[in-house]
Amino acid sequence: MSDPVSGISRADVAHLADLARISLSDDELDHLAAELPAILEHVRVVQEAAGDDVTPMSHPLPISNVFRDDEVRESLTAEEALEAAPASEQQRFLVPRILGDEQ
Repeated sequence: MSDPVSGISRADVAHLADLARISLSDDELDHLAAELPAILEHVRVVQEAAGDDVTPMSHPLPISNVFRDDEVRESLTAEEALEAAPASEQQRFLVPRILGDEQ
């Protein structure tokens, strides 16, 4: 079986860049056409190292989210929250406009 990685052409790289919506210059296409086979070979080596007994993971350390129970409890009323605001209008926080009127 021939190695499909070694036969990567400049046109193949241009096609991949187009699929990924990446704009590459002629120099970048030439450089990547030469480098991509080596990159893919490294990926192949890593894939071989991970045997069937290795669990695929997205992070090298275990990650878990710590959630608290979602309990209803006392909170501020709208009036209490707006008391501390520098400005309010119609039971809403009044903030400076940061966007223009363009729509």
